[in-house]
Amino acid sequence: MPIQWFPGHMHATRKAIAERMPEIDVVIELLDARLPGSSANPLLAELTRGKPALKVLNKQDLADPQQTASWLAHYQAQAGTRALALDASDTAPARRLIAACRELAPLRGGMAKPMRVLICGIPNVGKSTLVNTLRGGKRAAKTGDEAGITKTEQRIVLADDFYLFDTPGMLWPRIAIEPSGYLLAASGAVGRNAYDDEEVALALLTQMLRHHADRLRDRYKLGDLAGLSDEAVLADIGRKRAPLLSGGLPHMQKAAEIAIHDFRSGAWGPVTLETLQEFTQWQAQAKLLDAEREARRAARSNTKNQVPPRGQGGDDGAGKG
Repeated sequence: MPIQWFPGHMHATRKAIAERMPEIDVVIELLDARLPGSSANPLLAELTRGKPALKVLNKQDLADPQQTASWLAHYQAQAGTRALALDASDTAPARRLIAACRELAPLRGGMAKPMRVLICGIPNVGKSTLVNTLRGGKRAAKTGDEAGITKTEQRIVLADDFYLFDTPGMLWPRIAIEPSGYLLAASGAVGRNAYDDEEVALALLTQMLRHHADRLRDRYKLGDLAGLSDEAVLADIGRKRAPLLSGGLPHMQKAAEIAIHDFRSGAWGPVTLETLQEFTQWQAQAKLLDAEREARRAARSNTKNQVPPRGQGGDDGAGKG
């Protein structure tokens, strides 16, 4: 079942961002470097259209460097956009954000025209950690490995002429790309009650088998994974790392929890779960499915609203004499 999660506080965040945008000079969007396409919020793209944008691939230390370079080139090629990768807890690279924002809005700066920057992204992408790092380690925002920690907008002064508006993490009302929903859940961007651990773990292992099977083999001391299904690998993880059920059966729920935890903690090493080409294909498939869904809806509507021909479905006076 496709994963969806857009609780009430995200509706409030959407409204707050829309109201704030007229006075914003640059928008920083944090992306998860392990899923750089799936973590890009189409709702934010709509709300911030026309504003200079800085795409930041956070958690680069947990991602495949070659794939990160490919995604950076993709975003860098977009009009009015700069892109860079960093680890939010690393102070020196984080300071590069301020310089990049000034390059994107060179006419802003000084007390008469202070720089006003909005920072946004999906839940649990590391935004609060980055904000605290930018402030020199001073704790301005709550952090944690859980979606929805930050609930209200915060205004932070990074310099006399540089104001940062930190917004709560936000998804979008309908995640049309089904694989993205599972990867977002695996990353911790989705509320815990909105998904099934085993389904998410299987989707996660599907991508790992496609791109980083060696990491799974090394982490769990598995044999040859060629030809194995995601379910078979999850069962093997259960046998290796979780207590067995009666009859020696693997505990699939525990195995799923282990796989998700190991991904989030970086225990698998640097991994990227989607290539640019792969995500582009997912987008195309989602658009096709949406078009087909809309066509079916239109057909039902036309059928429902169609007026029956004269002489059918009512008394037109026939038979009177």
